[in-house]
Amino acid sequence: MSFLIVKSIHVLAIISWMAGLLYLPRLFVYHAGTSPGSEASETFKIMERRLMAAIMRPASLVAWMTGLWMAWDTFGFRGGWLHAKLVLVIALSVHHAFQERWLKEFAQDQRRHQPRFFRIQNEVPTLLMIGIVLLVIVKPF
Repeated sequence: MSFLIVKSIHVLAIISWMAGLLYLPRLFVYHAGTSPGSEASETFKIMERRLMAAIMRPASLVAWMTGLWMAWDTFGFRGGWLHAKLVLVIALSVHHAFQERWLKEFAQDQRRHQPRFFRIQNEVPTLLMIGIVLLVIVKPF
């Protein structure tokens, strides 16, 4: 029973984390099109900061904690599919760290990237998620 509870919490955390990973770059697309210091820019800063602090960071932490617990308790960290999944989750976490960096740049009114850059970045979590889900469901190796 405890496995099913941990697994449920893990899935809920993943859903929340992915929602943020997919939404934040969309906010960056619109934010990049505003003038620094404008009312719209300041609104985006608040939205981005709250999304990261209230949803993305806590959800990623819970996803990692529950995922590692299941990998250890249920699978003993064995299985090629699990190792491949962990590589993709690490890549997802690296992308999360990049989003944190871009958030800080916007907070300081730095505009290093055009909206098109963030449109492309919006696809990275989707591609990683597809790989992760396929590995978890199919367990090809």
